[in-house]
Amino acid sequence: MYIHNKSWMHCNIDSRIFHQRSRLLTFMHCIINQAAVTMSNFQMYRHIMNPGWTLGWSWAKKEVIWSMVGSQTTEQGDCSKFKGNVPHCCKKTPTVVDLLPGVPYNQQFSNCCKGGVVAAWGQDPSSAVSAFQVSVGQAGTSNKTVKLPKNFTLLAPGPGYTCGPAKIVPSTTFLTTDKRRKTQALMTWNVTCTYSQFLARKNPSCCVSLSSFYNSTITPCPSCACGCQNKKNCVKGRSKFLDMVGLHTPKRDNEPLLQCTHHMCPIRVHWHVKTNYKDYWRVKIAVTNFNYRLNYSLWTLAVQHPNLNNVTQVFSFDYKPLLAYQSINDTGMFYGTKFFNDLLMEAGPSGNVQSEVLLQKNKKTFTLNQGWAFPRRVYFNGEECMMPSPDTYPYLPNSSPVNVLNFPTFIISSLLLLALW
Repeated sequence: MYIHNKSWMHCNIDSRIFHQRSRLLTFMHCIINQAAVTMSNFQMYRHIMNPGWTLGWSWAKKEVIWSMVGSQTTEQGDCSKFKGNVPHCCKKTPTVVDLLPGVPYNQQFSNCCKGGVVAAWGQDPSSAVSAFQVSVGQAGTSNKTVKLPKNFTLLAPGPGYTCGPAKIVPSTTFLTTDKRRKTQALMTWNVTCTYSQFLARKNPSCCVSLSSFYNSTITPCPSCACGCQNKKNCVKGRSKFLDMVGLHTPKRDNEPLLQCTHHMCPIRVHWHVKTNYKDYWRVKIAVTNFNYRLNYSLWTLAVQHPNLNNVTQVFSFDYKPLLAYQSINDTGMFYGTKFFNDLLMEAGPSGNVQSEVLLQKNKKTFTLNQGWAFPRRVYFNGEECMMPSPDTYPYLPNSSPVNVLNFPTFIISSLLLLALW
């Protein structure tokens, strides 16, 4: 499988509409449409991290949200025309966020209340779903009068997602708890959102450095690999500034506070070729966080390398191959072990995670020449990392370039040998 710059289908929003009659103080018999909204993250190695997803749309008519279970809107809007019972939200363009863990049971819905954090499908399919329920008024009384919402937007937790229009699909069916009766939704529609790294940010958010046992040279990340716009506001060493109150508190605009480095990246991935055995070879992988304001939970590391089809053992990470094609198995995903190293702490002494990987050699293709032992592409949390230039990779001692200063000496020695001959 090849890792592409753009993500494939990432978010699927499934809305199911039901009818429910209720008596309100200001309406004698008011029809309320009750919808169950399910968001499924089909991205294999990119999750929605803290502070979670934010979902928005525009109502087609004069709909209002009477109540919500498992989520809430960020604003109520102008509900002054309603007397007695007041709707949950009267805005034409509501913005919905997930509830935090630990809310009362009467406010919970299945797959809700995780603070908007949704795992990658390849990491944990059971946690790659988020859902909530919404009761809508003034929407219509049938599948012909109910109009689909428009202009869906998804922020998770920043820009980068583009959502298409809602499309009506066959109505969802449900089984009762006794499995003897089947019910059907009035209407079901899907909204597909895709993610693009180029829309999310101008510069990469991570870089890769390389080293090996056979060369003392370390190939660092490229200079300004992630842009140097934060160069003036970075932290140098262990200064007194690190003891300030609120230093590690995330900002609303997600502005990072980085350690001063030449690459100025929040994340650096280091790949070290550690040992070469007769039938195996060993690699050490280290991920370092240089951002003082962000912890990376449920982090993932996707790597493309031709020998990943012969992974024998991964020592302190979890590993899963990513098989896009049966004939190509060169991509795998590493992620933290639950309750051990699945949380990558902010910059500092604890701001790194590392593991070693043992790979079996394929005698037909294995070589240490020409940078074969280093990865082709690396992705952290679904974002492609900046790789060093290939001509800077650590090279084998017997493949080092010719020393030009010694070339005249070689010529003179050859002439002397010829004269003596």
